[in-house]
Amino acid sequence: MSAPTPDAAIPAPHGSARVHEPRRGDCPWCGSARLRNRLRTGDLRRHRPGLFTVDECRDCGHTFQNPRLTAEGLAVHRRAVRGAPRDPATERVLALHAVRHRRRAAARAMLPFGEPESWLDVGTGLARFPQSAREYFPYTAFDGTDLTARVEKARTLGHVEEAHVGSLTDPAVRARLAGRYDVVSMLHHLERTTDPRAELHAALDVLRPGGHLLIETVDPRCAFAALFGRWWLPYDQPRRLHLMPRRNLRAALEERGCVLVTGGHRAAHVPHDLAGLAALALSHALPAPDTPWRAIPPTPFRRRLRTVLLRAGTPLVVAAAAADLALAPLLRHTPFANAYRVIARTPGS
Repeated sequence: MSAPTPDAAIPAPHGSARVHEPRRGDCPWCGSARLRNRLRTGDLRRHRPGLFTVDECRDCGHTFQNPRLTAEGLAVHRRAVRGAPRDPATERVLALHAVRHRRRAAARAMLPFGEPESWLDVGTGLARFPQSAREYFPYTAFDGTDLTARVEKARTLGHVEEAHVGSLTDPAVRARLAGRYDVVSMLHHLERTTDPRAELHAALDVLRPGGHLLIETVDPRCAFAALFGRWWLPYDQPRRLHLMPRRNLRAALEERGCVLVTGGHRAAHVPHDLAGLAALALSHALPAPDTPWRAIPPTPFRRRLRTVLLRAGTPLVVAAAAADLALAPLLRHTPFANAYRVIARTPGS
């Protein structure tokens, strides 16, 4: 497999004036003007056109997309497109992440606090997490919010009792749900929001006094991020907008009077860094895929060659995934842990 191409080889932005907001000169978390560029990258997962920049605040460590995509740009990059390529190796790595990380470990983390009466999962999609959490909390009423109508389908399937389409920061949604829940979960949700601090405050507002907020998110200070650069899978540009160090999230919760019940990397680490690197690098080392936005499609020979080489390279990704799993017990105790979990209790009885 050839080495990943340098940043200079990434295609120029396509229509960036229409899909990007103006570039920020300060940190959206603390307001500091001391920013440094962390990386520039294309859409490595879906091969869509565009160039995206991630900056880091030198003072608080907040890492964010800058300039940020507009709402229209985010919608374009998040929705599925008919005919768009999907590399099997990368998708398998992401599936491993979803199964292991969202569906069981987080639910078990709430067992020491007893069975809640009501639970809201924010950004739930098809509510696979509430479906799994019900195995541990069979008498809890699970509700969900999501920006898409997938949450309505989740309600039809019986995964949640109430479905709320829209952002939790929407005044109507926030007012309707205020003070209703014993637990609110936000699993890998904050990094995909345009204003994570506002989302955090909205989550606290819908909790009852003494309720618990469960958050899992990517750690931008992971050593793999510095080592792999734009080939670190959790960057997932342009869909992830904000990556927050744990100390920032802890300070924001304490400002609202919350007590940090537990927090750390050990249980939240997702063993997919090496496999993600292998899958992304393999995909981009091969002939470019056929995409709906290409002016000149590849020849049938190049399409067939890409398919054959992807299959041939799958054992490499499998070997990297095996190494991830073998190293996970050690890495989750080191700076190479790639995610963290926070459980906070709101003020009150």
